[in-house]
Amino acid sequence: MMQLQTRAPTLSDDEDLTEDQVHTLLKEAEIRIRERNANALTRNRKDEHFKGLPKLGASSIEKPYIQNDGGIARIDQSRLLPTEERKMANGVRKVEDPIALKKRAIKEKKATAGSDWFNLPKTDLTPELKRDLQLLKMRNVLDPHRHYKKENSKSLIPEYSQVGTIEEGPTEFFSARLSNKERKRNIVEEILSREDETKRFKNKYNEIQVSKRSGKKGFYKTLQAQRKKRMSR
Repeated sequence: MMQLQTRAPTLSDDEDLTEDQVHTLLKEAEIRIRERNANALTRNRKDEHFKGLPKLGASSIEKPYIQNDGGIARIDQSRLLPTEERKMANGVRKVEDPIALKKRAIKEKKATAGSDWFNLPKTDLTPELKRDLQLLKMRNVLDPHRHYKKENSKSLIPEYSQVGTIEEGPTEFFSARLSNKERKRNIVEEILSREDETKRFKNKYNEIQVSKRSGKKGFYKTLQAQRKKRMSR
């Protein structure tokens, strides 16, 4: 088979170029200029991205772990482990019983009533708090003019409780404020101070004793003494 080869028209001194040949030469020249510009642009971009290799500083080179000491290879042990891990390795580790840890976790969990009850702490039962709880249990006896709902709970001491102090507001200075003399440390002291003023429990005790002695020998002796006293007048 024969192959046809084409070549661009060339300028000869003996012949003139046609208009088509001139157009072809200009087109080829334009293509070559575009290719040359594209290659130059690609080369410039590569030069911008390549900033050269970083310089190595002799001071930043890390020292080897193994050093030659008089022909003997020695390891720098200070660089094998961080300082914190070395302290933990050299120190004494405390091993606790998992059962004891579980019991402690359960105890800490039961230390409060939970977030639903605003983390109310467990009751710290002291002798003062125990007497206050007993008085609250018998509060219907303290004031005969007040009637309270009957207590059906068997447990006297709540599992979770907290003792606080009620502070009056600035608008209750005259209506709800207690004087320094009336302020006491607990409920028992308040009841006793009120009893010193009213004598209610003492009078009630005397009434009960009188009713108990009624009909007995001592009761009649007292009654006769009162009669004799009246007759002597």
